[in-house]
Amino acid sequence: MNLDDQICYCFHVPMRKLMHFARRTKPSCASQMTECLGAGTGCGWCIPFLTKIAQDPDAFVLEELTPDEYAERRKRYIKTEPKNTFE
Repeated sequence: MNLDDQICYCFHVPMRKLMHFARRTKPSCASQMTECLGAGTGCGWCIPFLTKIAQDPDAFVLEELTPDEYAERRKRYIKTEPKNTFE
């Protein structure tokens, strides 16, 4: 995946925007990432990724997934998993 691919599908927030947001605001907790266009407040799929970006945006690397694989995993998550939440 590249910087312009979406991380938050519910609100169409790309990785680049989230990483710039985290660098600029230096969130003290991961839930502050929701201030970036509402990311993480929809289905919850992206919360684990938002947490990692908030911890260290410069070290964040998304698994070697294509955008299609990422979208497919999100579909499976929505059908089978309980909703992720910020801890």
